[in-house]
Amino acid sequence: MNDSDQPIVAVIDDDESVRESLGALLETISLKVALFRSVEAFLGANPPVLPNCIVLDVRLPGASGFELQEQLVAAHVDTPIVFITGHGDIPMSVRAMKAGAIEFLSKPFREQELLDAVRQGIERNRARAAQRRDLAQIHERFAGLTDREKEIMTLLARGRVSKQIAGQLGVSEVTVRVHRSQIMQKMGARSPADLVRIADRLKTEDENPLDPVAGGPYDGLPRTSRTAKRVTRKQKGRGNLAK
Repeated sequence: MNDSDQPIVAVIDDDESVRESLGALLETISLKVALFRSVEAFLGANPPVLPNCIVLDVRLPGASGFELQEQLVAAHVDTPIVFITGHGDIPMSVRAMKAGAIEFLSKPFREQELLDAVRQGIERNRARAAQRRDLAQIHERFAGLTDREKEIMTLLARGRVSKQIAGQLGVSEVTVRVHRSQIMQKMGARSPADLVRIADRLKTEDENPLDPVAGGPYDGLPRTSRTAKRVTRKQKGRGNLAK
């Protein structure tokens, strides 16, 4: 969320003395701290607080810590959470960790335990932010490819070699190699293997930009060829019915 040089940690606890002591502790390691007594106060902050990590009590007035975690997960907000509670048990801990929490600490806990967990959360947040920036750059580069280059990149990602691609697309092998060189340059790939790794990162998304036909896997054929295949199938089907 927040990518500034000085990380921000949100502390959400309804006990004022706990909030203040945790805030003072976190400030000793040069962190900015935002204190809230409830989930509603955190979500309603104006301007909004975009923390790198959240220290979150489980039991709170109004929405619980678990409910906030569920809301963040549903909104695809991956801010790391360190849970703290005075009434924890193993099922609660398992629930929190399965949903992606960094740590689940039962009060009283050692100060160093909390500091270590928050540091881990901040590092995870930074790593995810870097991954998002990197992926955004890959998307931008992919959008700059021509339709033919996207087609060839898709086939390369599926393990096809230049000769196979040339035969499938009805072009010369030299043409495919020229396109491949241009694709590598535009995508910032150092080698064909690096290009495949870049393509794999695109393929891991819910909406795969390497799939030019919505609702179905890319079969490596130009759209006109797909249409021709469907027409041929329909004609064959009619012929069989006529028989």
